[in-house]
Amino acid sequence: MVQEWLEKNNNIKIKYLPTYSPNLNLIERFWKYSKKTLVRNKYYKTYKEFRAKVFQFLNNVKDHCDNLETLMVEKFQIIKA
Repeated sequence: MVQEWLEKNNNIKIKYLPTYSPNLNLIERFWKYSKKTLVRNKYYKTYKEFRAKVFQFLNNVKDHCDNLETLMVEKFQIIKA
């Protein structure tokens, strides 16, 4: 059923990803960057303070576009073994 639908709607491209490949998953790259920005070498006295920083980061994600743009690419090196 799905195969049939995909054949009729050829504007969708399916890309194969290995079972565990966070480096190929763009959202994993975003989470890694956000964790690095919010947590690395930082201490929050309270959960409330940490939560506020998380929301501040998410609400101002446009300020990080230059850094995120370098991570959110679909170009990968192919290593022939």
